[in-house]
Amino acid sequence: MSVLVGKKAPIFKASAVINGTEIVNDFSLEQYLGKKYVLFFFYPADFTFVCPTEIIAFQERLADFESRNVAVVGASTDGAQSHWAWLQTAQNAGGIQGVKYPLVADNSLVISKAYDVLAGDHDYNDEGEEIFVGSPEAYRGLFLIDKEGVVRHQVVNDMPLGRSVDEALRVIDALQFTEQYGEVCPANWKKGDKSLKPTHEGIADYLSKK
Repeated sequence: MSVLVGKKAPIFKASAVINGTEIVNDFSLEQYLGKKYVLFFFYPADFTFVCPTEIIAFQERLADFESRNVAVVGASTDGAQSHWAWLQTAQNAGGIQGVKYPLVADNSLVISKAYDVLAGDHDYNDEGEEIFVGSPEAYRGLFLIDKEGVVRHQVVNDMPLGRSVDEALRVIDALQFTEQYGEVCPANWKKGDKSLKPTHEGIADYLSKK
């Protein structure tokens, strides 16, 4: 698994559904450069079971992300038409109707490969024919990208393991705090907690006051 933290986020152009209804063919994270942070997350597949709980949970907290100047963007290896159909399906029927942030279509698998979250890969059989080994779906990768396009945080869960929206917001708060104040955030830090100066004296002072 590649570690992308500290590196420029892979760029791409792809189809996506935006605002829950509109399919666009040239969606790119580059539109946010210099303007917004991006929380870019992958999920395995449309019309599944854990995935809608995450997608809807991010939508329910979308105002919290927007208040932090963060754009939320999802992606899976499904096509844009599949995203669109799922977005038109009521939540009480297993759909994700009401989700407004973009869902990117990565049916080419190019984006999942670039972020190194694809569960399978292409190989060749004994006859020299190209085959796909594994699952052409993405693990639950999540990437926090700053306004300069650099990945500052990543976490990748196996497919059965849903992620925490609260933890995503906590990490965003920590990143923005360090950028604003130049101090660092200790274990389990959350907004409003004591930070520390990145010096020997700073850690001594922090530990003495715990």
